[in-house]
Amino acid sequence: MQIALDPYMIRHLSLSELPGAVAELGYDQIELSPRSDFLDWWVMPRATAPRMAAFKAAMRSAGVGLASLQPMYRWASPFEDERQWAVRCWKKAIEVAVEMDCRLMVSEFGRGASPERSVAATAGTALNLNTKEACEAAWFRSMDELLPILEREGITLSVEPHPEDWIETYQPACDIVRNLGSQALKLSFIAPHTFYYGEDVAAMVREAGDLLAHVRVADTFNHKKSSQLRYIVNPPGSSQVRVHQHLDIGQGEVDFETLFKTLGEVGFDGLISACVFAWEDRAADSSRFMRDQLQALVNRHLG
Repeated sequence: MQIALDPYMIRHLSLSELPGAVAELGYDQIELSPRSDFLDWWVMPRATAPRMAAFKAAMRSAGVGLASLQPMYRWASPFEDERQWAVRCWKKAIEVAVEMDCRLMVSEFGRGASPERSVAATAGTALNLNTKEACEAAWFRSMDELLPILEREGITLSVEPHPEDWIETYQPACDIVRNLGSQALKLSFIAPHTFYYGEDVAAMVREAGDLLAHVRVADTFNHKKSSQLRYIVNPPGSSQVRVHQHLDIGQGEVDFETLFKTLGEVGFDGLISACVFAWEDRAADSSRFMRDQLQALVNRHLG
């Protein structure tokens, strides 16, 4: 089992500076989320050969490993040219993972097409090309192309349903991953998305079971509570809005004791990452606090 830091709050540091800073915060693993000089959002990877070599050297010097990479591409777009571009970017990202000796890639099921293109294509009509069914079909086409490559390269891809994705709940995400039946495809559980996933944390973790490869940890409030007035959105009835936080443990309402107890019950032995975004003004204190809290939870529930 590994405990990693998503260093988004200190993304101003260069790739060469990052491993040393992560080590100073108490972590020996990095979960690298999108950044403009490596794997940027929606575009071809910017990870050049010299940049990768320098990053690897810095990690060796700091005694830090690269536990996971997070590519983000529109692989579930119903626009075929957009989907094909996403798959091309994914193939390059897999090459980057191989070069970096990173065996785990994490991503989301996807929100379909780019928002600007969806609006432009449907303006003045009743047609919605970005339906859940169309996005699911596009995602499966992408899996047909990518899973054989991941299997060949020995890389695990761990996916998660995300607020606003074509699939937001943990069920049927479990069914989809299990039915594909590839050893290269696993599930992530993202704690700050808990209240979009479902009502029963323990039941969701038990159902995922051996599919779980990755748990991302931050706290959030339950947006469904207080008659759904935890957050007030104007105008009322804005049903497309998806809100949550990535807070320090204890600042929200996620039941981490139950989450980690159930992870222990199912024999979880994957990657756990601290993924707080909310406190850039106190990023170092937040990251150290999360490291201590995660270790305590692991010690209590996962041995």
